Amino acid sequence: MRTTFKKAFAQFVKKASKPLQLEIEMRVAEVCNNPRIGQQKLGDLQGVLVHKFRFNTQEYLMAYKLDHLASGLEITWIEFSQIGPHENFYRQLKRSIGFK
Repeated sequence: MRTTFKKAFAQFVKKASKPLQLEIEMRVAEVCNNPRIGQQKLGDLQGVLVHKFRFNTQEYLMAYKLDHLASGLEITWIEFSQIGPHENFYRQLKRSIGFK
């Protein structure tokens, strides 16, 4: 299974503190092991899954998409779109996907 990281995700991780970077790395591995761990979103964000986790009393959200083979059973890659605190997360996610 392949994993890709969008620019917004990579920039957030780069600017984060080292302990937060390690926590994010652990959560990415957790999502790779069980891709359906996140909550499926509806409406404008259909097809996006969001995994929530806490770090130092702050809740972070991690958005990602899955791509399946033609059979629909096996996942070929995971694209991590965005990560950040809950404040304005969904507004920024919609903007990065292409909605106004």
